[in-house]
Amino acid sequence: MHTLVLGGVRSGKTALAERLASDTNSSVMYLATAAAGDDEMRARIQYHQQQRPADWGLEEEPFALGQVIACCAQKQTPPCILVDCMSLWLSNLLHAGEETFTRERAAFLEQVNGYPGELVIVSNEVGLGIIGMDPLTRRFADELGWLNQSLAKLCGKVVMSVAGLPVVLKP
Repeated sequence: MHTLVLGGVRSGKTALAERLASDTNSSVMYLATAAAGDDEMRARIQYHQQQRPADWGLEEEPFALGQVIACCAQKQTPPCILVDCMSLWLSNLLHAGEETFTRERAAFLEQVNGYPGELVIVSNEVGLGIIGMDPLTRRFADELGWLNQSLAKLCGKVVMSVAGLPVVLKP
């Protein structure tokens, strides 16, 4: 089963995703998309690392998520992959240029569609706020909304975290 976990900033979406991954009967591979570009982000990453179980695997990949998922799919027993998170990954891709954005987005969605193990994917819901003032912010919101819609179609379960409470959207 593939699960998409949506939510706003500090909504509890990562904690919910981690609980869902822990509840599987599989080993867990945490696929982190964040890049530690400053001290504040390094502290956030360190905090998240300290919260995770010690026996979980970790892959840090800011661009080629599809490639990591494809490698995990080749294992005799594919792990549950927890991908955290789509908004940071999308930001990385938008800054990498159109060619990288188009290639990596397509590769990721293809691998999600075919992954034989469990996936738990975390993403921000940005469609509930105001429209951005600049073109990049508007593009980011548009692309993340479209990505979330594509993932929701591919996932058998979609949950939104609101104030730490799960709200099941699908099934």
